[in-house]
Amino acid sequence: MFIQPWDAALDATEWQTWIAGGHDFGTLSVNGLPGRPPAVVPTHFTTDGSDLLIHLARPNPVWASIEHDPHVTFTVIGDYAFIPGPWRAKPDTPPADGVPTSYYAAVQFACRATVVDDPEAKAELLRRQLAHFQPDGDHAPVAVDRPPYGRMLPGIRGLRLEVTEVVAKFKYDDHKPVEHRTAVADRLTRRGNGLDAPTADQQRRRLDRIGPWKA
Repeated sequence: MFIQPWDAALDATEWQTWIAGGHDFGTLSVNGLPGRPPAVVPTHFTTDGSDLLIHLARPNPVWASIEHDPHVTFTVIGDYAFIPGPWRAKPDTPPADGVPTSYYAAVQFACRATVVDDPEAKAELLRRQLAHFQPDGDHAPVAVDRPPYGRMLPGIRGLRLEVTEVVAKFKYDDHKPVEHRTAVADRLTRRGNGLDAPTADQQRRRLDRIGPWKA
């Protein structure tokens, strides 16, 4: 992932806070078998310390690729919006001469994958995921010897992703003047489409921390 200096995470806490703030769905990218293209799987995930935890259906064809090469990438993307060209035109140029761009946040984890097949270990993985996604506990116990999960555990496999490297990108025009960034954030708020509101929040948050960009 190419990252300009002004798009880089300000520190590790920034991307960790962003992930913890509800960004728990991403894309698992796996090297393909010889002669085959890479495999890409969208999925929810949870964390266990610095590891990522996911599970997939046993029939998923991705398993052969993971067993062949356990080095994988997991990418989380969010708070994105298309920024029209006129919004980015310099004050002394016609609006139509402005060049559009995309704003987004992205965190990319390089990982080493370990397949989880032991029934109790899979049950524990699911318990951790349910504790995150259903914290009210409104679900049946996840136990190897009890329905409904006990009879379903053979149909899934777990993955523990040991994170070996993290790169994070927050692309919100932080090299532009303060007035420009403030105006774009206000326009995003007024437009209010899709993820415009959280995108504007990210731009304002970065603006508060960075202020005028200094190379």
